[in-house]
Amino acid sequence: MKNKFVNYFSRISPLSKEEADAIAESMQTKKFRKGDFLIKEGQFSSKTYFILEGCVREYILTNGEEKTTNFFTEEQWAISLNSFNPHNAAKHNWICVEDTLVVEGDEQQGQELFKRFPRFETISRTIMEAAFADQKEALTSYYTDSPEQRYLKLLKSRPDLFQRIPQYHLASYIGVKPESLSRIRKRIAAEFD
Repeated sequence: MKNKFVNYFSRISPLSKEEADAIAESMQTKKFRKGDFLIKEGQFSSKTYFILEGCVREYILTNGEEKTTNFFTEEQWAISLNSFNPHNAAKHNWICVEDTLVVEGDEQQGQELFKRFPRFETISRTIMEAAFADQKEALTSYYTDSPEQRYLKLLKSRPDLFQRIPQYHLASYIGVKPESLSRIRKRIAAEFD
């Protein structure tokens, strides 16, 4: 698992042996079972999570109904925007859809690495920018695309989710009821027949 984490950083920027060793040594893994929460609405957390194995679903509660807003799978970061302000409680929930293994990080750990290797700050910023760009793109899609377009984008960009996530969570993510998702799937299947 250490290699998987180090290789992720190496793809962003080549690492010296010393840098790779420091990343591997700082790596703290944590296992969560299916149904475990990484964070619940109202909690305070400055943790970041890199998914090594498994799947985490992000959702918010609106009038008692769960609205799925994201999925985090292998080699993705679960980073809470609220974690940058210690006075803001989380407005979302992260729950494991599968047994999940993560690398857990925090601000103090990051600062220690930045002191030893200043260029890690640039790498970290690149990671954060990519994570936030993905969130922004998903939000924009929700406002500009039809549910069918969102479904097709998800099918193209993350086909693995269709084997891993219950249909009602996928429906919530694209903004429809499960029966509407079934109609979308039938319509798309008919087009390809």
